[in-house]
Amino acid sequence: MTTHELNARNLLCPLPVIRTQNKINSLDAGDHLVVYCTDPGALHDIPAWCRVHGHTLVSTTEISDEIVIEIEVVKS
Repeated sequence: MTTHELNARNLLCPLPVIRTQNKINSLDAGDHLVVYCTDPGALHDIPAWCRVHGHTLVSTTEISDEIVIEIEVVKS
């Protein structure tokens, strides 16, 4: 397992989800992706995208104006 980071700060919907999807497509099963974003919509959009695509939402954290979302990549 490798942990990767994605800087999606200052991007507005739908870009955080699109960038998350693009990054996850390049990762291996079991890898973790930590997404840093500032768009409050990402708190709902990225977890919903994970449910639809079968990835595991490990955690969501709000620190001041920043949202940190950790995802475990699941590939079929």
